Amino acid sequence: MLVAVALSVLVGAFAQRVTGMGFALVASPALVILLGPFDGVVVVNLCAVVSSLIILPRVWRFVEWPRFTMLVVPAIVGTAVGAVIAANVPGAPLQVVIGILVIAALTTTLLVTRAEHVAHGWPPALIAGGASGIMNAAAGVGGPALSVYAVATRWSQAGFAATAQPYFVVIGSASLVLKLAQTGWTIPELQPGAWPIVLGSLLAGLVCGELLHRRIPHHAARVAVIAIAYLGGAAALIDGALELWF
Repeated sequence: MLVAVALSVLVGAFAQRVTGMGFALVASPALVILLGPFDGVVVVNLCAVVSSLIILPRVWRFVEWPRFTMLVVPAIVGTAVGAVIAANVPGAPLQVVIGILVIAALTTTLLVTRAEHVAHGWPPALIAGGASGIMNAAAGVGGPALSVYAVATRWSQAGFAATAQPYFVVIGSASLVLKLAQTGWTIPELQPGAWPIVLGSLLAGLVCGELLHRRIPHHAARVAVIAIAYLGGAAALIDGALELWF
């Protein structure tokens, strides 16, 4: 199991560096299956915060702070709602919900890509930030809602990828604090020595992404992330449904 966890973290970190997001999309479904819905999402939130902190200095000059503010304020409110859901919904139903959320969010992203209308102003940011905060705390996947907003507003890839890093640091940290506070600050119990391996896998994924991100076409990287996330969401949904059924 530890090897599978480490591999999920490595691939997620690689996707985060190459595309600006994708850690949770790739890693969350697998970690939910391996560690359980609550512990899996806590590990995802922690690793996502660390990876964004490491990437942030590399993209700092491209961060669009006014747009960051518009998104992060409603996201923090949504995070509080998602944390309550994560702490009080039983494991198997939550796993099913996580799978459904991942699949629905990805499908919405693909549909919005084909739309001709361009969104503007505060309302789209309020909706996207709130939805992202709820999904990040409950399922560890705040990226899809942000991606939908980016596509709908025709946000440049450079600005989106850079601004996403401080955004994920804030909402990921808020998710961790709120969820751990509701459970008496109980840290996920991994195998002995697992945390150094998880963090080492995270760093290895970021280093690989740093070395290769200029050689990988952005479109190809995004397609791969979506495909892996679809498979992971379906796996989480099926595993949770089977647990409920049997």
